[in-house]
Amino acid sequence: MRDLDSVWNTAPTSAPAQRADRYMPGSAAHPAKLLPQIAAHAIRTYTRPGDLVLDPMCGIGTTLVEAVHLSRHALGTEYEPAWAQLAEQNLRRADAQGATGTGAVYCGDARRLTTLVPAAFHGLVDLVVTSPPYGASVHGQVRSSRESGEQGVVKKHYRYSHDPNNLAHVGFDTLLQAFTDILTQCRHLLRPGGHAVITTRPWRMRGELIDLPSAVLAATENAGLIPAERNIALLAGIRDGHLIARPSFFQMKNIRDARRTGTPLAVIAHEDALVARRPTAPTPTKPAATGPRERLVTGAGQ
Repeated sequence: MRDLDSVWNTAPTSAPAQRADRYMPGSAAHPAKLLPQIAAHAIRTYTRPGDLVLDPMCGIGTTLVEAVHLSRHALGTEYEPAWAQLAEQNLRRADAQGATGTGAVYCGDARRLTTLVPAAFHGLVDLVVTSPPYGASVHGQVRSSRESGEQGVVKKHYRYSHDPNNLAHVGFDTLLQAFTDILTQCRHLLRPGGHAVITTRPWRMRGELIDLPSAVLAATENAGLIPAERNIALLAGIRDGHLIARPSFFQMKNIRDARRTGTPLAVIAHEDALVARRPTAPTPTKPAATGPRERLVTGAGQ
């Protein structure tokens, strides 16, 4: 895999502007939403209309929504029932807005992906788009005293859930092993030669930099996937040849705190978009008129 393959201009507008009226009210409460244009860019680049896209940790369904609007079909699994239900609602909204693709959401642990997703889809997925959970320090929303009427800054929407079994709450080593297991499951669902796009970035835990992109790269190899590309997906806009950063409150606070102690941190302006593929092998025979893509019309969402 080369040092850097390309830069994706995926933030010409802010995240709220990208979601706009495509997503149901309440979608903004998820603490780790994938930027819609990152999902859309990956889908346009590695699939064609009619192809099948999978997100094994789909959250509010960003990957699925962008896929069906681009005339692809989509499958998602989500551990938290509340987010799975919201992902289904966002898919129904896409359908009402004229999306020509079809989608379904299954609720459960992505480490059991091959049991959650019907066998009819195994070996037929053209693209996986996903991201591992980050630490709580990089997520959430804030309200100032003026907005909340409470003393100081109030932080909210920074937890995936209160379930201790959710991977967002486990230690780094456990998370990495679990993510390797999930990618292994994804390999079984991908068609030979199919791609996986994993977005990730470093984060800090108790002041220590965690090189999550390198760890995820190792996880893809341990899962039996072949690393193919390393891309930069921008979280900042471009204006007159300059990056226009859109840092969160927490990023700015962490950076200012670090600089006061002499650590020269900078604003995060991109995600690493790591691309891997399933090794090529004889393509399985696809069913004809009653194939799995047709079954997505009725779906099996839970």
